Amino acid sequence: MSALHSSPEVGMIWAQTRSGVIGAAGSMPWHLPEDLAHFKASTRGHPVVMGRRTWESFPAKFRPLPGRANIVITQDKSAAEEISELGGHVVSSLDDGLRAAASFDAEKIWIIGGGSVYAEAVERSLADTAVVTVIETMTEGDTYAPELSQEWELEDRAPASGHHRGENGLEYSILTYRRGGSVAADLQKGA
Repeated sequence: MSALHSSPEVGMIWAQTRSGVIGAAGSMPWHLPEDLAHFKASTRGHPVVMGRRTWESFPAKFRPLPGRANIVITQDKSAAEEISELGGHVVSSLDDGLRAAASFDAEKIWIIGGGSVYAEAVERSLADTAVVTVIETMTEGDTYAPELSQEWELEDRAPASGHHRGENGLEYSILTYRRGGSVAADLQKGA
């Protein structure tokens, strides 16, 4: 692999309800502009790795997400052609996606969904951090966040106590977890 920007950190970022719902019928079952702004500020300038359904869940005018290399995991050949034509980088696995993202010489790589991609990253210990917006709502859904095991430690909570309140009245907090160890060395080895 080419020289990396001093070992990029791999993070996951998502929003969820208290019960862990992250999606319903291919979209987020809430509207929280403050979380969208947080997502944009966190990921802008860094490569993002996502599954095909996550790519398709973005409004057409935001595909690819601006200011970020968009790396999309799919094995669907017709979808791959369309994604490539729109400016996405197509890969066939999460491993390939992380290697492709590392080739952009970035300080940080973000895994941005969906549920099965997060689950694989957690199960295989492929991420260093998880930034989770917990929205105080009990919305129903069909896609859930992965459960973080005891190896994940809460590093930060914003606000430190209580909740932020969005302009639309939704309350939320942003939790940052760190996993013991680092995946950067594995990226350099091409694992």
